[in-house]
Amino acid sequence: MSELMTRPVPAPAVTLESKPFFDAAEQGKFLIKRCTACKEAHWYPRTICPFCHSDQTVWEESPGEGVVYSFSIMRKSPSGPYALAYVTLAEGPNVLTNVVDVAPEDLKIGMAVKVKLQPTEGGPPVPVFVPA
Repeated sequence: MSELMTRPVPAPAVTLESKPFFDAAEQGKFLIKRCTACKEAHWYPRTICPFCHSDQTVWEESPGEGVVYSFSIMRKSPSGPYALAYVTLAEGPNVLTNVVDVAPEDLKIGMAVKVKLQPTEGGPPVPVFVPA
């Protein structure tokens, strides 16, 4: 069995629109946006709903549970192999993310995962996913 994948993440750019997300992440909360007009949850969090184009969106705490929809393992990296994946959250949106704390050969489509708020290099934590 090979080593578990990890990935150092640089500090994200925090904007006025993303600040509530990163403030909540520092409190250990994972937020998504939901449109109150069409009721759809969406990722990445943004003011305008990508489904109906309403500006009636609100922050909502998510348990961060989902399944791996698709992934690719990057094997040539100075920090070792890492996985980029689409995770489908229980609320519906697909999140482009990293999956960590799993060996490359153990990562599977359909695997249950949960969010982990990972510290960054000098900034707020960011969501990555680990096996559930």
